[in-house]
Amino acid sequence: MNISVVIPLLNEKDSLQELHDWIAKVMQSNHFSYEILFIDDGSTDDSWETITQLSKKNPNVKGIRFLANFGKSQALHAGFEKAQGDVVITMDADLQDNPEEIPELLEMIVKENYDMVSGWKKKRYDSVLTKNMPSKLFNWAARKTSGVKLNDFNCGLKAYRLNVVKNIDVNGEMHRYIPVLAKNAGFSKIGEKVVKHQARKYGETKFGMDRFIHGFLDLITIWFLSRFGKRPMHLFGALGVLMFAIGFMFALYLGIDKLYLNRTGRLITERPQFYLALATMIIGTQFFVAGFLGEIMLRTKQDKKRYLVKESINLE
Repeated sequence: MNISVVIPLLNEKDSLQELHDWIAKVMQSNHFSYEILFIDDGSTDDSWETITQLSKKNPNVKGIRFLANFGKSQALHAGFEKAQGDVVITMDADLQDNPEEIPELLEMIVKENYDMVSGWKKKRYDSVLTKNMPSKLFNWAARKTSGVKLNDFNCGLKAYRLNVVKNIDVNGEMHRYIPVLAKNAGFSKIGEKVVKHQARKYGETKFGMDRFIHGFLDLITIWFLSRFGKRPMHLFGALGVLMFAIGFMFALYLGIDKLYLNRTGRLITERPQFYLALATMIIGTQFFVAGFLGEIMLRTKQDKKRYLVKESINLE
C-alpha cells in the first residue's frame, strides 16, 4: 500500500522537521511505502529551505513552492494533482493533526471500503468563543444544506482514495467543503473518525473570524453549484418566466381595464400597476438572459491555472 501525505503550509518552518520525523516514524513502523508532499503556499519565512533540507535526507519528501500566497484550496489542488499513492492523506503543518491517526484512517478506507474518511476533532484546544462556537454553527449549517452528515467539515486530517482526489476540483476557498465536492462527484461513501487535536506548538493561527464569514458565503456558493451548477437555466429561467408572467398579467389587466372598463379615466402611465408590470417584465427578462448566458459559459469554459509554481523538489 502506497500512501501520499499532502501538507499545505504557510510560514510553518518551526514545525516542519518535527512533523516530518513524526510522519516518517509512523510510516516506517507500519511498513508503509509513502511520499510526503509539502505545498509551500508562498511562505515568507524559511519554510522552503527546511523542505529542501528534508528532501536531501529523505527522498520520499517532495515539495511544491508557489510564487505567491494563492490559498489552501489551491495548495491542496496542486498536491492532489501530483499525488501518486493508493490512499491520500491530508493534514495541516502546524502539528495540531496527529500522524498516528493515519493507520486507522487507512484501515477504514481499505477494509471498510470508504471513498473518504474525515477527521472529527471532538475535543478541541481552541478558544471557545472565537473558534469552537462558530465552528459548531458552521458545521450545523453545512450538514443541513449539503446532506453530508459530518460533525467537522473543516478538519484538515482526511483520507481519500486516489480516484477521489483526481476527480474533484478544489478551488477558491472550497477546501472546507471537500466532502461535499466528493459527494457531488459521485463518491457517496463518506466516513468520519474521531481524531486527537493537538494544541498549537509553534507560531500562531493563520485564520481569523473572517474565515467563518467566508465559510458561510462559500456554503451558499456550493449549495447553488450543487443544485444548479450544471443547469443554471433551471433556476434563472424559471425565475425569469415567473417574473415575466407576473408583469404580463398586470399589463394585460391594465390593457383590458383601459380599453373596456376605463373606470378611472387615468392614463395607464399614471397608475402604479404600470410601473410594477414594467419592472417585473424587465427583471424577468434579465433572469432569463442570465440563465441563457450561464448555459453558454458552461459549454465554452476553459480550465485556467489558478496558481503559479515557482519551483518543485523530487517531482517531474
